[in-house]
Amino acid sequence: MCLIVYQEGRMGKPLGNRNMGLSKSVEERALSKKMEDDQKKQPAGPAPYFHKDCISNILIWLPLESLPSSRFVCKPWYNIINSRTFIDSHFRRSESVLIFLKSVSRGRSYPYSRPDPFSMTSMPEEQGNTFSVEVALLQSNLKTVPIFGPHVTGSSSKFFIQFMEFKEGKIKVGKYNVSCLGNIRATCNGLILLDNHVKKGLIVMNPVTRKLITLPLGTLCNYHKESYGFALNHVTGDYKLVHLFRDEFEYVTCETLDLATRSWRAVNGPSFGLFNWFGHAPVSAIGALHWIPQLDNSDFIVSMEVENERFHCIPLPHRCTTHDRVIEMGGLVCFVTHEDLNIDIWNLKSVPEGIWTKQYSITKGSLIDMVPLFSLRISGDVIFRRKEDGSFHAYDFKSEVMREFEMDKERNLSSGSYLPHVNSLLSWTPSHHVSD
Repeated sequence: MCLIVYQEGRMGKPLGNRNMGLSKSVEERALSKKMEDDQKKQPAGPAPYFHKDCISNILIWLPLESLPSSRFVCKPWYNIINSRTFIDSHFRRSESVLIFLKSVSRGRSYPYSRPDPFSMTSMPEEQGNTFSVEVALLQSNLKTVPIFGPHVTGSSSKFFIQFMEFKEGKIKVGKYNVSCLGNIRATCNGLILLDNHVKKGLIVMNPVTRKLITLPLGTLCNYHKESYGFALNHVTGDYKLVHLFRDEFEYVTCETLDLATRSWRAVNGPSFGLFNWFGHAPVSAIGALHWIPQLDNSDFIVSMEVENERFHCIPLPHRCTTHDRVIEMGGLVCFVTHEDLNIDIWNLKSVPEGIWTKQYSITKGSLIDMVPLFSLRISGDVIFRRKEDGSFHAYDFKSEVMREFEMDKERNLSSGSYLPHVNSLLSWTPSHHVSD
């Protein structure tokens, strides 16, 4: 019996079941081939399908480690990620972290101590995707720098640059896959200041983008008798390094370097007798750098305005003790001090005025050995570390709760201090400066 096919009210030709199945299979293959050909003709980039603002909003949520490589997916993505708008947006939504150095061979961390870059002890192999600062410098200076021995490319004092991020009550250790021999001297807007052991000097680097520049070394000095500050001059738009050091006559002298010129020049330093030590890294806020100049019982801070390079001695509202610190918080300079069983926070809005205002008093969960490290720039929580057990705590001003963080798997972190940092795509060039 034949199957009669009716289509659109007309009688079709009689076909057998077998012939009809064959015809349908041919049509499906033809349709599939047509779809494949159409896809091949379509542009490879995503731009024709999504507006660049939509792509930008998606890319900005990518994990930190994915952003640098995502630039090379296609030209539209490259232009978006390298644009001033995207870099600014990414910076503004990036939370603060703590950056530190971890020894490649011994598993130790050196957040703010002097490593020995010339130890000849053997070192385990690094991962293939690790970016070595010294190897990058050697490759760019092969004509002018002599070939170095194992102490440069295979030292037990080589370090990984890592960071700690604080999220949802937990601490996670993040990795840039960047190694170096030198110490981190200072940080600013995602840039770090490193020692340069290939050529005597300094390095400014963004560990996320891995871009770096070399700078000349300032006046040579004992490591424990100097301090480096790193700040953005919002008036000129240039980054500035400030080097304080104690000279042979025990005077504290100052020299500065603008990254635009890459040359040091001497400036008038602080008054004689203000500094007794350089143990705490300076804090950058309200257009100035701020130091606590005494190990204990200091009743003032020393501030230097970045634009006019003037030093000021600003009295503190209370004498600074061992566990007190100056931090940047919400764009202001804050003095975090222990008062009996409470922790009081005072802010300073202007260097010339020198007037402190009491902003908060932490009465719940505070302990005498809690050292304030920094303030999270997005959530506003203040991060503390206890001297007794090295545990990290955060105070939430909205809920008025002090909570302890759970540590990541890697708990072999140093008992020393860490440097506040922001993972960003910023560079030292004017086109990449964060806009006000």
